Amino acid sequence: MKIHEYQAKEIFGAAGIPIPRGQLALTVDEAAALAEAYGKPVMIKAQVHVGGRGKAGGIKYAANINETREWSQKILGMNIKGLTVKKLLVTEAADIASESYIGIIIDRAQKKPVIMVSAAGGIEIEEVAAKSPEKIFKMAIDPIAGLRVYQARELAGKLYTDFALVRQAADIIMKLYEVYWRADASLVEINPLITTPDGRVIALDAKINIDDNGLYRQKEIAAMRDLDAEDPSEIEARENDLSFVKLDGNIGCIVNGAGLAMATMDLVKHYGGEPANFLDIGGSSNPKKVLVAMRIILRDPKIQAILINIFGGITRCDDVANGIVMAYDELKPQIPVVVRLTGTNENEAKIFLKKINLESAYTLDNVVKKAISLAKANQMGRRVQ
Repeated sequence: MKIHEYQAKEIFGAAGIPIPRGQLALTVDEAAALAEAYGKPVMIKAQVHVGGRGKAGGIKYAANINETREWSQKILGMNIKGLTVKKLLVTEAADIASESYIGIIIDRAQKKPVIMVSAAGGIEIEEVAAKSPEKIFKMAIDPIAGLRVYQARELAGKLYTDFALVRQAADIIMKLYEVYWRADASLVEINPLITTPDGRVIALDAKINIDDNGLYRQKEIAAMRDLDAEDPSEIEARENDLSFVKLDGNIGCIVNGAGLAMATMDLVKHYGGEPANFLDIGGSSNPKKVLVAMRIILRDPKIQAILINIFGGITRCDDVANGIVMAYDELKPQIPVVVRLTGTNENEAKIFLKKINLESAYTLDNVVKKAISLAKANQMGRRVQ
């Protein structure tokens, strides 16, 4: 789960991490009132769950109230990577002497949190990692012992040579790790962490992603979820206990089990196709789940074919087939669908599928190849039209 920058800064502020004064604004008048209250230049920052806001024009410096009104008017309603800006964060503008980066993620290979720091802050860390990986210093932290002060100082020493700055940065790193741990976060990030000409270290930006598995004990953070900022398909999937992640391809995938879903997507890529999503219906045999999955997939206009790959263990193939028939009756898909159902009650499933005369395949390689072929044929047909 993602939260907005203004929400992340509230958490940072409560943890004692220094941040500039700022507040949420929903209208131009509210933004102007905040700028007037601060009595100094402000930053107008779009609140959407995507990166690259600055490049898209969603972050602007306003020297006075008139500029605050002008930029707020332009940013509110702006579309940034498919998301409409409905909220603004208005913060005091800061004088910047230097910019750095701090981030904490989980390293699954080491099974430890890893703290990353870089003196090359203020730009996308992915860009730094790609072009200048030597500028990023990483430290794995023992999850039992936790982060020690000497480790935080070593990390801060990679950012600054002035001990006064090192001491401030080390304190921020300690508090950031505490936020990461207590919030069940999968990511916490400050980019940029700035120094000011008068020698202060401030978190100018804030990002926190929460591990969904920890939300049951993070009631306050769970309440921060902004449904307006999420893909409606992901909301519907979550409400129906489906694991769904939207991608950029044109082959919709409906699979049971995360491992099989990943293997299916890998094969789609291997044979030259592009998966449009990860969608795991899980171990349930509820036909309604298949209906919902089909509805979610068909909502994507890029989809040229649907690949359904089910290995029936706990999941019963006949129940899945029943769900497919229900989806055909209700949704009437106009794109090709290819199905592989193998395992528990697969013979009964075939009887259901005869009602709608679906394309089928019996091996994983064949079902993937057939889906790619159907997608290409469908795409060519649409181009001709």
